[in-house]
Amino acid sequence: MTTLPLSPDELLTTTRTVRKRLDLDRPVPLDLVRECLEIALQAPSGSNRQGWQWVVVTDPEQRRAIGEYYRRSFAAYAASKASADSLYKDDPDRAEVQRRVGDSAAYLAERMGEVPVLVLPCLRVEGGELPGGNQAGLWGSLLPAAWSYALAARARGLGTAWTSLHLVYEREVAEVLGLPADVRQGALLPTAFYTGDTFRPAPRVPLEEVLHIDRW
Repeated sequence: MTTLPLSPDELLTTTRTVRKRLDLDRPVPLDLVRECLEIALQAPSGSNRQGWQWVVVTDPEQRRAIGEYYRRSFAAYAASKASADSLYKDDPDRAEVQRRVGDSAAYLAERMGEVPVLVLPCLRVEGGELPGGNQAGLWGSLLPAAWSYALAARARGLGTAWTSLHLVYEREVAEVLGLPADVRQGALLPTAFYTGDTFRPAPRVPLEEVLHIDRW
């Protein structure tokens, strides 16, 4: 498929989380998802192990089952102090942004099972048990590839949302998908064509507030 005429900077700064604007009624060709995954496989991997596995879910019953687990997990998250719309309430500008994020997240949570394609990036982990201590190297061999998938999808007119709340029910989702015991899930990426085309860079804190050179 011909990609959108986006510069590298445009692609990187306008690949946004898409929730309310996912087109739940338009089918997504599996070949298009495969194109995006081919790009994702070019991402870096520790020691070049390439231990990633990709589960692409299109079956309606499986999508509904995963969506229900996601909805349950979101309900607990939304009631917690960690939810998006609970943050920065003392900052009027950021509070409004957080309210919109919380609203769109709730919208997706109710419809996750209706999204045409669910992509789960996974890793094979020896024995199926995650190691203790710092796991940056482990997930650093998967998450860049998952983000590359999202970028490739954006370039092809697809929207995605980086989610992980389903991991509260990782074991149950693994049973739905028949995953081997040594396969662990890293994220859940709902994928669909999007409506409209007004993506722009998101508001972020100034670089100078988070930049440290040489020392903290």
